[in-house]
Amino acid sequence: MPKKIRTDLPFPVLRDFIKWLKSENIKGIIIGGIASSILGRPRTTQDIDSVIIINPNLLNKFIEKGEKYGFIPRIKNVIEFTKKTNVILMKHRGTSIDIDISIGFLPFEHEAIENAVLMKIGNFSLPLPSPENLIIMKAIAHRPKDLIDIESILGANPKLDLKRIRKWVREFSSVLEMPEISDDLEKILKRGLRQ
Repeated sequence: MPKKIRTDLPFPVLRDFIKWLKSENIKGIIIGGIASSILGRPRTTQDIDSVIIINPNLLNKFIEKGEKYGFIPRIKNVIEFTKKTNVILMKHRGTSIDIDISIGFLPFEHEAIENAVLMKIGNFSLPLPSPENLIIMKAIAHRPKDLIDIESILGANPKLDLKRIRKWVREFSSVLEMPEISDDLEKILKRGLRQ
């Protein structure tokens, strides 16, 4: 893990988000560009991505309580949209920063949240996935920026459980019928291991 945390990340919004989760006793982790910037190399990101575990019956209450912490829905019919997509689209009122909150239901997502790495930032702790779990998520997302993020996370974390990463990525690659997910990860790992 990097010794020095970047100061340009939206820490007040992250702090408000963590307070919101705690107030509702919801477990979750910060993923996406913010997690990549902390666990790998700094990069620009315009929003916040998270995965949470929530009982679907508590969705209305959770979204309503968000307003107390500055979070409001980005779209009309946010509940309908969330039920169809498993993503809650919110915005932080004070900063206009968007936050995409994915509802985790896969065993891997539950495991990633249960094994969160807590990064102390000022007066709060930011729950992040382990570097291994973030690499797995990035491999599955499989966009060009995700593949670049994998390289930076590998470079910043030399002692990774590669066996675990390969196992989960192969599994997702097979289920999704996308062999390129596993193939591209192997190419990145080979490049990283040669350096």
